[in-house]
Amino acid sequence: MAELWLFLMALMVVYVLPGPDMILLLQTGARQGRGAALATAVGLGIARGCHVALAALGLSALFKTAPWTFDVVRLAGAAYLLWIGFQCLRSTLLPSFENATVEVGKRRWYQAIRRGLLTNLLNPKALLFCSVLLPQFIDPQGGPVLGQFATLGVVLVGVGLLFDSTYALVGVALGRWLQRSPSAQRVQQWLFGSLLIGFAVRLTFVQQS
Repeated sequence: MAELWLFLMALMVVYVLPGPDMILLLQTGARQGRGAALATAVGLGIARGCHVALAALGLSALFKTAPWTFDVVRLAGAAYLLWIGFQCLRSTLLPSFENATVEVGKRRWYQAIRRGLLTNLLNPKALLFCSVLLPQFIDPQGGPVLGQFATLGVVLVGVGLLFDSTYALVGVALGRWLQRSPSAQRVQQWLFGSLLIGFAVRLTFVQQS
């Protein structure tokens, strides 16, 4: 497999850029604690694995042959980000950290996993990214192509989980700090909510290249 280290570098550049996944993890960590934030990271990882599988099967070509499918996924993703953004704007001030931990423990983690899954899965740019990036690192003489896709997919998901877990823990630390200042909480709510809404608006104008 050619130039695996270049693949890792490309992934790290992508994962450090601010986006809806990062904001969602920071917001979840700050508001709901470590467990919910890490569960959200798992959902994001599952979605990325799905994108890798779809790219390997060539299903991204469906966006080219039937452009309306791209628009459906794009608008559904934008609507979901809008909903999360408005939920963030409407959220109440943080309780004490002990109470917040108990509240998260009573919830089913699948809700957090689902939130991460849908946020990434309904972003057609993520599938197009996999479809464009992964083939560049496939060596036709290096063995079964699907096996190489699987290896690259494991690396992509694994590196993503490392970054996402870091953002989740940063969000938890942010939440602890925000508890000391209600005014700072309001700023954080409006900042993260506005960013998510902004990402949603931008997604509505995304066109296929």
